[in-house]
Amino acid sequence: MHPVFLQIGSFTIAWYGVLITLGIVIGAVLGTRMARQRGLNEQLFSDMILWAVLWGLIGARLFFVATSWNLFAGKSGLPLLYDIVNIRQGGISIHGGLIFGVAYLVWAARRHRINFYKYADLFVPGVCFGIIGGRIGNIMNGSDTVGRVTGWAVGYHWPAWARGFHDSMCSAATPLNLVQYCQNIAGQQVMTAPVHFTQLYGVIIGIILSVAVFSWLRSRRPGWTFWQFWLWYSLLRAGWEETFRLNPLPWKVYLSEGLDKSGIGLFTETQLVSIPLVIVAILLLVRIRRQPEQPWTEPAPVTDPVKA
Repeated sequence: MHPVFLQIGSFTIAWYGVLITLGIVIGAVLGTRMARQRGLNEQLFSDMILWAVLWGLIGARLFFVATSWNLFAGKSGLPLLYDIVNIRQGGISIHGGLIFGVAYLVWAARRHRINFYKYADLFVPGVCFGIIGGRIGNIMNGSDTVGRVTGWAVGYHWPAWARGFHDSMCSAATPLNLVQYCQNIAGQQVMTAPVHFTQLYGVIIGIILSVAVFSWLRSRRPGWTFWQFWLWYSLLRAGWEETFRLNPLPWKVYLSEGLDKSGIGLFTETQLVSIPLVIVAILLLVRIRRQPEQPWTEPAPVTDPVKA
């Protein structure tokens, strides 16, 4: 559980970025193969992957900065700008990445006059594998996506050598710290209370989605895989992972955390955002299911006539 994958001098490469990239690459290879099998424009699909990942990364960072502004408050000018763009220090939002990535796909589909869903469906495996890689990266970081203190038997005690976890959770300067549960052991502040292992919950969610996506992709109704992903990711993320995660509660409906409690909090920002996503996904899945099946092959894009 160490955040650094490789360090050369002062330059470091984090496990988080390496594992997300690996997941996306695996998904991209599978998606490209399916695009070729389905008679879609393979080169166009490959180009769309590159730009969707780029815009997704920008959106993921912007959403993180917007929802975690307390980490940047008090700075201005170049120091503030540097902290905002310095993604090597961590901090991205999966929902922000998905929204910006999808926005690019919508634009690309209009520009190239192709069926948006036929291509978007093939992006889903990469997103699912990316979720797995990202959450394993969170485990390596230690302090990312921390769970609430719990008295349930599933409570996980982070090992004393996992400095990324203890340095963050035992610092009074860290928002939502667990300093009241920290003890000084051999000169190091160690958080000894059991917490929900929400990073592992996220890995399991990614695995479930990665298995389910290959069943969804059998459908010949474009958009079926795309909206199935949004439905089940939102339900699993909001209903399982976020319920036990140490996140702020903008709408404080229920909170139970402590050594003799469940470690549940309702409702986080992600849970609130997930509610309309679930509703929209269900409505569109019902609509798509009523449509006739279509051939996977995409007709050749319409080109403008050459002017004499």
